[in-house]
Amino acid sequence: MNSKSSRSEHLDNPRFFEAVRNSAEQIWQAGLGAFAKAQKEGEEMFSRLVQEGAEVQRHAQNLAEDKVSGLTGAVRNMAENLGVQASGSWEKLENVFEERVSHALHALGVPNRSDIKALTTQVSELRKSVDALAAKKAPEKAAAKKPAAKAAKKPAATKAAKAGSAKVAPRVSARRGTATAPSRMSH
Repeated sequence: MNSKSSRSEHLDNPRFFEAVRNSAEQIWQAGLGAFAKAQKEGEEMFSRLVQEGAEVQRHAQNLAEDKVSGLTGAVRNMAENLGVQASGSWEKLENVFEERVSHALHALGVPNRSDIKALTTQVSELRKSVDALAAKKAPEKAAAKKPAAKAAKKPAATKAAKAGSAKVAPRVSARRGTATAPSRMSH
């Protein structure tokens, strides 16, 4: 029972209360100090966390931009390759179509571009030949007209006598170069 008596001695001892009160006060003050320190360091910690978060965000954005630009380049290359392949396919398809249409038109007897060009060349050459022949014939026609003009100046009586004779020579047509049947004039 000594332990009960020692407890009661301590409870009656004013120093003991003073020591407990001082101890409780120190604990309280330590708690307030810890709270103040946590509050102060919390603000600093919060600021540091914001800065670190901003750095992490910048790093993530740079990484994402690098990935996106890499993907964009890859997609662009794929699109260009597909475009080249598609244009090659279209060119092949156009060539096949043109060949089939050309073959079908040829089977129907429709002239193609080279046929028309050859015909145009032939027509131009023929036109030149016709012009050259026409230029040669012009002096011959002029010479043929002069004797006809002299014959027109002879008296009409001579012409009538010839027309009335029993034998009439066949006429030669100047245009065609062929003989025509003699004509008799009745006067």
